[in-house]
Amino acid sequence: MVYNPQIVRIIRSSPIMLERIRQNLAFETQEASIPENLTPAAVLFPLLLKDNNLHVLFTKRTQTVKAHKGQVSFPGGVRDPHDENLLATALREAQEEIDLKPEDVEILGVLDPITTVTTGFLVYTFVGFIPYPYPFQPNSREVAEILFVPLDFLVNDKHWSHRSYDTENQRFRAYFVSYGNYRIWGATARILKIFFEKNGIEMNIKAAMES
Repeated sequence: MVYNPQIVRIIRSSPIMLERIRQNLAFETQEASIPENLTPAAVLFPLLLKDNNLHVLFTKRTQTVKAHKGQVSFPGGVRDPHDENLLATALREAQEEIDLKPEDVEILGVLDPITTVTTGFLVYTFVGFIPYPYPFQPNSREVAEILFVPLDFLVNDKHWSHRSYDTENQRFRAYFVSYGNYRIWGATARILKIFFEKNGIEMNIKAAMES
């Protein structure tokens, strides 16, 4: 996105942006269509109002979790057999990871699912609005840190880059967002990009400089 003051004003006006999200996002997950070779998973995309500005909550994973060690991610995980649906998965995982109670989440909609390249997950993303301040309690086994990143920072594509990689079967593009000393990439960055596109914001992301 070339810097667009109108888009930034919309994002900074939380009631307008939240209503825009509600209108643009669907709510049906079509869980019956999940291919057998993929593992269903779900994450919560938490939006909150901090310093009169919409922020996105991320977690930085510990080095002891099974997958995606040390990465910045959304709260979430694999569907449990006892979960009623994938929304229940996202809410359960958020409670387990940061002690965010399900009743404190206002679900705004769901994004199109993505497939993770190396781990074979089909990930559904539920966008929700949560209260702030909030007594978050990170699970020390899974969460090293909670991050709050301004939405108007994330929408500025000067903070983004991409690189292309080859696997055995395909060539794919990975996206990266730099936020201070943190790097948001992989499935989390793809989800962010889809979120903006669903809300009518096209990103103009440049290729990363090869080292």
